[in-house]
Amino acid sequence: MKIQCFFNKIICGFLMLLFCSGATIAMPRWYRNAVHKAEHQMLYMISQTDVNARKCFPRTIKPDGRIQFVNDTDWTSGFFPGSLWLVYELTGNETLAKEARKFTNRLNEIQYYTKNHDVGFMMCCSYGNALRLKPENADTLVMVNAAKSLCTRFNPEIGLIRSWDSGSWNYPVIIDNMMNLELLFWASRQTLNDNFYNIAVAHADKTLENHFRENMTSYHVVSYLPNGKVESKGTHQGYSDESAWARGQAWGLYGYTMCYRFTEKADYLNVAHEIAQYIMSNRPFNKDYVPYWDYNAPDIPQAPRDASAAAITASALLELCEYTADKKLCDKYKKYAENILKQLSSDDYLAEKDTNSGFILKHSVGSLPHKIEIDVPLNYADYYFLEALLRYRQLKGF
Repeated sequence: MKIQCFFNKIICGFLMLLFCSGATIAMPRWYRNAVHKAEHQMLYMISQTDVNARKCFPRTIKPDGRIQFVNDTDWTSGFFPGSLWLVYELTGNETLAKEARKFTNRLNEIQYYTKNHDVGFMMCCSYGNALRLKPENADTLVMVNAAKSLCTRFNPEIGLIRSWDSGSWNYPVIIDNMMNLELLFWASRQTLNDNFYNIAVAHADKTLENHFRENMTSYHVVSYLPNGKVESKGTHQGYSDESAWARGQAWGLYGYTMCYRFTEKADYLNVAHEIAQYIMSNRPFNKDYVPYWDYNAPDIPQAPRDASAAAITASALLELCEYTADKKLCDKYKKYAENILKQLSSDDYLAEKDTNSGFILKHSVGSLPHKIEIDVPLNYADYYFLEALLRYRQLKGF
């Protein structure tokens, strides 16, 4: 008995020493490997990219394996500079910070761009991260101007920000648009101008009212009449009008979690929890956490997976955990996100060095119905994977 007590005291003393010395949890090998490969891939991508070219932002790869570059007005243009900023934050590599600034500055004119509702994606990922990590004098004004540009797409009679200017819809609004509200919330705090906040809340409230089914899956596109009544509900990139397009569910989860961060409105937190429960209850297999491109795809299990939907979900769940008072539920979110990150960090999804044209993740889907970007890398999959890795590290205290 005395011997047992002696050893117990030694163990307790050792644990107290670790605690008092500020010792941190060891970084898992899978995590370290993911960050290392991400750093290598971003440097490899830079070597293939000309920041002065008209189309300088890597979006995906072409059928022949070459990088598909896009110009600054493409909705995905902010993800590459954003990824450079995040890998810099993960590694401290100053070369990546310098390149991130170059590509961020290429988006300067987007502050005045009013033809795209995705200005939030474009500017928060690039200038938003620049402001956090290595701010320059003009960055704040650029972001505020971008928020003003986004507000021009808000129709007060309808109560929503218009998504697209094309197609046969009268006034289309897509679930993706929830992500762009972050720019407005940020601008409201920065300027103390409630107009930004009120527009964001109006959009989030009406989207919550009309975009969701009873099982808390969301429609992709809801179009409105001039009087604000619903014209139609359907999809553009999902399998069918009534199916659950995987990335759309991830956008909704992330969007309402972010909205709660800025507003602390219980309705937003509740809907985030409900979307999370749907996603976690409908994953493919017991040990598989990367969803098929649509939860209702008719050719499951042969249907393509979407790593982008998985990465967005992981990042959102890690933030949602912060606002979850129920410890068991919080732990469930953390574990689910960790399992996504482990799977995305496996050889099945994480590219080997100097392959995949420099992109980090494989196996994402852009728009299967349009036969565009199927089973390819996508810059936004990389971005949200890196953001999730960063949030995971902060949560674990590596």
